[in-house]
Amino acid sequence: MKAFQALLSTKTPLGTWLMAAAPNTAEALGHAGLDFLVVDMEHVTIEFSDLAHILRAIGCTPSVPVVRLAWADKVLVKRAMDAGAETLMLPFIQTTEEAREAVSYMRYPPHGVRGVAAVHRGSRFGTLPGYLVGAHERAYSILQLETPEAVANLDAIAAVEGVDAIFVGPGDLSAAMGHIGDIGHKDVQELIAHAAKAATKAGKPIGIVGPNPTMVRRFLDYGYSFAAVSSDMGMMTSRAGEWLAELRQVQAPAASQSAY
Repeated sequence: MKAFQALLSTKTPLGTWLMAAAPNTAEALGHAGLDFLVVDMEHVTIEFSDLAHILRAIGCTPSVPVVRLAWADKVLVKRAMDAGAETLMLPFIQTTEEAREAVSYMRYPPHGVRGVAAVHRGSRFGTLPGYLVGAHERAYSILQLETPEAVANLDAIAAVEGVDAIFVGPGDLSAAMGHIGDIGHKDVQELIAHAAKAATKAGKPIGIVGPNPTMVRRFLDYGYSFAAVSSDMGMMTSRAGEWLAELRQVQAPAASQSAY
């Protein structure tokens, strides 16, 4: 069974975003009890050489790594999977055509169009028996829907063969709806709740990220299958602000409403 699929079969997985680009931080949070860790290659200065080190660090822990790429791009997908990533989050999927293309990048022919190399970290440097013929069975795709148009197409996207899970990006969704930085806005929350119901009806796991436990609990009450809370940097700066406020006896800064 695929690693992320195994998580979903036993619990409601909880994770966080990795924004620090640091193997030690990733390893520490993996040991802290988080079920999955999202390695963000979209908004963080993580190169593929860094990715391999971060995946090694997470591999020392019980946590499952999820690699969020900068785009659903054939070359980026190939490089991430050759580096050892098996669960990929691909951003800004809008249509069934884009969904079909995205999952094809994760599979070798005849199942897809992933480029073939014999020796790389994903195949344990060529020592994993049957890797080429079975790699598509190890790959897990999480497609991000980040606009009202994408959410409107959720049923059709979820039905595409090879799409394993859906993920709502609340930050971009709120921006696309004219409420940038305010994922708590009533209209945004209504669409987020609608997406959870639509995914449940389609029989597809759906995830999301929230800035704090209160918001994440709300998302889980909507019916989300898995959720990330804040990020390594978000938790660190928030805790630092709280402790400094206590020591200086001043009010702590208001918590950010951004997703991570």
